[in-house]
Amino acid sequence: MKRNFDDIQLGSIELFCLAAELSSFTAAANAASVTPAAVSRSVSRLEERLGVRLFVRTTRQIRLTEAGRVYFEQCRQALSQLVDAERLVTGEQVAPAGLLRISMPTPYAHYRLLPLLPKFRALYPDVQVDVHVSNRNIDFAEEGYDLAIRGRAPTDSNMIARKLEDAELVLVASPDYLKRAGTPKKLEDLQSHECIQFELPSTGRKIPWQFHVDKKEVFISTAGGYCCSEDVLGIVTLARNGAGLVQTYRFIVEKDLEKGDLVELLPRSGGTSRPFILLYPHARHMSLRVRTFVNFLVENLARDVS
Repeated sequence: MKRNFDDIQLGSIELFCLAAELSSFTAAANAASVTPAAVSRSVSRLEERLGVRLFVRTTRQIRLTEAGRVYFEQCRQALSQLVDAERLVTGEQVAPAGLLRISMPTPYAHYRLLPLLPKFRALYPDVQVDVHVSNRNIDFAEEGYDLAIRGRAPTDSNMIARKLEDAELVLVASPDYLKRAGTPKKLEDLQSHECIQFELPSTGRKIPWQFHVDKKEVFISTAGGYCCSEDVLGIVTLARNGAGLVQTYRFIVEKDLEKGDLVELLPRSGGTSRPFILLYPHARHMSLRVRTFVNFLVENLARDVS
C-alpha cells in the first residue's frame, strides 16, 4: 500500500477539522494546545496540497467554502473511524463517542425518536446527537449525515435500508366538525366532506388516502379547502380545531382518540399503513457510535416488521 500522508499532513487535517468544528482558528489552537499561527499554517498547507480554498477568512470570522465543507465531512468521518479502530485493537473501546447526525420527518421525530434520545444519551453520554427534523430528502455525501429515517426505500444501491415499522393510518375528525357536517358512513361520502390535504415536498403532489376495500388496498384522491406542505403535523392541528377530515398516523392521534378530542371514522376500511425506514450508507468500517445508535433504534422502535 502506497503511503499518501505523512505525520505533518495528518496533523494538518486534524487541526483543519477542529477549526471547522469550532469556526475559529483561535479556538482550534486552544483546543489543540498550539498557536493560532500553527493552525493557520496547517490549513494553508492543506489548501496548497489540494489546490482549493477551504475557508473564507475575514478579520472577525472564518467559514467553510463549499469545497471545504465537503472535505470536512469526509475527513471528520475518516478521523472518527481511526479513533474507533485504535480503541478497538487496544481494548479501550468501552463506549461510543463523537457527533452523530440524523435526519428524520416531523411526525417520526416528535412521536417516536425524540422522546427516546434522553434514554440513548443516558446510556452513551459521550455521543452528541444533531437532529435534522424535516420531510426534505437529504444528501448523505454532501451534507454529512450519518443516518436518516424516511417513508420509502431508496433507489440508491449504496444505501442500507432497515424497516423500523409499518405505521397504521387512521381517518379522523373532531366532534365539532362531525356535528356540523355529519359523519361519513362509506368511502363515497368523502366526496361531500372537507378533506384536509398534505402536499408531498418531494413531488409537490397531494397524497392520496389509503383504504381497504374487499381485502384490497385502494388509493382515493380527496379534495378540500385546506392544504399543508412540509409539516404533516399541520393537518392534524387543523383537524383538532374542526377544519375537516384527515388521514394520519395512528401514533400521532391515539391520545386524541382516547380523550375524545378526535373520532375515528370508517374503521372497517382502515388498517392500511406506511413504512418508516432507517437509511445509512454502506461502509466497510461503520463507526461505533453509528452502529450503537442503529442497534438502539432497531431494539426500541422496530415493530410490526415482517
